Amino acid sequence: MFEKQPQALQQKVKSLAQRSLKLSDPSGWFEVLYTEANGNFSQVPWARLTTHPYLQDWLDTYHTPGNNRCALVIGCGLGDDAEALAKLGFQVTAFDISPTAVAWCHQRFPNSSVNYLVADLLALDPSWCHAFDLVFESRNIQALPLSVRSQVIKSIAPLVAPGGTLLIITRFRDTDAEPDGPPWPLSDQELALFQELGLQEIRRDTFCESNNDTIKQLRLEYYFGQG
Repeated sequence: MFEKQPQALQQKVKSLAQRSLKLSDPSGWFEVLYTEANGNFSQVPWARLTTHPYLQDWLDTYHTPGNNRCALVIGCGLGDDAEALAKLGFQVTAFDISPTAVAWCHQRFPNSSVNYLVADLLALDPSWCHAFDLVFESRNIQALPLSVRSQVIKSIAPLVAPGGTLLIITRFRDTDAEPDGPPWPLSDQELALFQELGLQEIRRDTFCESNNDTIKQLRLEYYFGQG
């Protein structure tokens, strides 16, 4: 993820994020990053041109069929996770705040069934409330500062339909102290807000990028059981 990138790219990401924070536009730096990448995916820290391995592992382990159920991919980036869900038979909506990223998705997958959209996680369409059987969030919350964290979580939780699943992949920190970022790993106190908003945590898997990596990566599965 971020720590695996060349130092120059890490510094660029931090500089862009800090500049956006000073402009009170915490998500504004994503479009700048995608635009300045100029079609070179290696300049996008989270782009791998393949399904996220922790998502693929979840799909393989729990044999999740689409069956025309509705899925939403938050901050879809270059579209690989959305395409993986579509291949399993989900009706997929995928959005990113960056128009350049969404255009990149259309270019990469011109015949895709995925509905790629430009949208802002902090100002979502009200009609999406409880509209999706599967909501997938990978590393977007951690890319936004703690000052908007509760707002972001409150935007995500209501997207899940009754009987639906929220799947989150994120970095995790063991303390409530504010970390240096981006990314800003999530704490248990922050994650607890999902349960306060009516979601039940039913599975938590912990990963590390390597044997020497002290940064935990979590894959959390939540269920929304209210009708």
